[in-house]
Amino acid sequence: MKRYIILTLIIFSVGVSAVLGQSSLFKKGNELYGKGNYKAAADTYEKILKEEGIAPEIYYNLGNAYYKLNETGLSILNYERALRLSPNYENARVNLELAQLRVIDNVHQISSFFVLRWFESAINLFTTNQWLYISVILFVLTITFILTFIYSYSAAFRRGSFYIALILFIFSMTSVTFSYVKKNVIDERKEAILMTGSVTVKSSPDKSGTNLFQIHEGIKVRIQSSLGDWTEIKLGNGNVGWIENKNIEII
Repeated sequence: MKRYIILTLIIFSVGVSAVLGQSSLFKKGNELYGKGNYKAAADTYEKILKEEGIAPEIYYNLGNAYYKLNETGLSILNYERALRLSPNYENARVNLELAQLRVIDNVHQISSFFVLRWFESAINLFTTNQWLYISVILFVLTITFILTFIYSYSAAFRRGSFYIALILFIFSMTSVTFSYVKKNVIDERKEAILMTGSVTVKSSPDKSGTNLFQIHEGIKVRIQSSLGDWTEIKLGNGNVGWIENKNIEII
């Protein structure tokens, strides 16, 4: 019960960053949210996204506003977008879990191979730019130890410098790889949220196709392919089928 109260209180919190704190629209949205005018707050945050650019804090606050308006699909969509930009955004993750409790579908995710899970967790430790900065720092240190190896007169010191430089170089290249992979994941945008109350998934991209199963607002799907006004989707449990494009919004 105590944990539920804490999680519920988080829903009322409004994320603020030093940069966004200077935005008059952001302050206006926060004030409207604090007064309980969630529709106007949501409209303000949407306006910020269009006019001032994107940020995880804006998506998070927008998700909170839609959550209060009982817009399950929109709240989940914006929490997911916040996490897409900032995977370690804990408030967004907690509120996403709360919003997902409203989703009717109980889809069991197929567990991925543990190495893949470890790889994903490692990549999500830092942002794309942070991994790039780490790589540059490690590369500079690598050069430093290479120079030490070249100009040192001590055999033991030369040997130690060589191995340290090798390790630093490997970690530097790993950081570059993580930065590249993370950027591709962000740019790929192959996941979407169902925005319609209830949709029947078809066996083919046609309304006359065989009915396979139903899914409901807020469920997360992976886009496999598209054809005209139809999109082939895959659920976390492996089920595949076709729905009309108008029913989903890409994260």
